[in-house]
Amino acid sequence: MPPRTPKYQVIADDLTSKIKDGELPPGSALPPQKELSTRYGVTLATLRQALKQLEDEGLLSQQPGRGTFVYPRVKYQLTSLHGFAEDLRAQGQTVTTEILDQSAGTPPDWAAELLGHDPALRLERLRLVAGRPAVHQLSWVRGTDLVEADLSDTSLYAALSSLGRLVNRASEVVRPGLLDEPVAALLRRTPGEPVLVSERVTYALDESALVVDRATMLGSAMEIRTERAATGLSLQWSRPAT
Repeated sequence: MPPRTPKYQVIADDLTSKIKDGELPPGSALPPQKELSTRYGVTLATLRQALKQLEDEGLLSQQPGRGTFVYPRVKYQLTSLHGFAEDLRAQGQTVTTEILDQSAGTPPDWAAELLGHDPALRLERLRLVAGRPAVHQLSWVRGTDLVEADLSDTSLYAALSSLGRLVNRASEVVRPGLLDEPVAALLRRTPGEPVLVSERVTYALDESALVVDRATMLGSAMEIRTERAATGLSLQWSRPAT
């Protein structure tokens, strides 16, 4: 006689099917836990075991005080040289971009160290995945050629390429951080929540810096993936400077 499937696994399998079939679309909220436990005829402990499994698998996001959401955790690929939206769309995610600011200005010190103090493009964007804010991105771009360009649905790398400014490589550091204002309000989250902070420098063919980025990514929405091989690009781990 085959072993009996645990109740939590039956619930997990049922919710997984509903998510994959579109019955529970990305961004939708699950009913309250008490209601779900009654519906499945199990204890709250059993239900929570099922929800925890699906959260670990990246299918759900449990947010204290708000509820449980179908919010598949998207994968941020460190080994690809693409824009953020390109990476996520390649994974089948629905990504939209809100342009918060697109203007000429003088780079702050953290960007001016690489770009200099000449006027540059300040590009502030909010990335939404499945209609929910996931990433706040502030970019400083050398020159002001793209101040009037429509970048709401165009890759910044593609826009630079159209001007003959080809991207050669990028250097990126991702570290843990805490969400602060005003970014917390833009991401609709509570200040002090743990986040991932990406600092990326994109270089042209002549090794001059083209773009300096700072992106704040919700840890509940993103996970970092990379491929390891015996040869080729690999991650470098280091301790933060103190």
